[in-house]
Amino acid sequence: MSRTKEVLTTLRQMLALLEGERQALAAMDLDRISNCTSGKMQICEKLEAVERGDLDEECLGLLDAVKRLNEINRRLRNLIATNVQNRLSALTGSGQAYAAAPRAAYMAAHA
Repeated sequence: MSRTKEVLTTLRQMLALLEGERQALAAMDLDRISNCTSGKMQICEKLEAVERGDLDEECLGLLDAVKRLNEINRRLRNLIATNVQNRLSALTGSGQAYAAAPRAAYMAAHA
């Protein structure tokens, strides 16, 4: 298989994985989200060896689609995280559900 075909195949795999990640995020399927993250890291390792100048027009188009879909997924993750933070804040009555306790208060409580 030629190098270009390998890159095309890898980019198509990444697109499919990103679609799966989007679906997992929408369903809040934590196992699948974790699997997608691992898969993305493996594919990125493969793509790191590729020089951008070696990519043809089709590869560049797929690379652009991968970047856009990854950005969409990133925004979706951030929206979900914000929603969870707001719900936790409402439940705890505090806007600082994830904030660390001030050092002085921590030291006094554990002295």
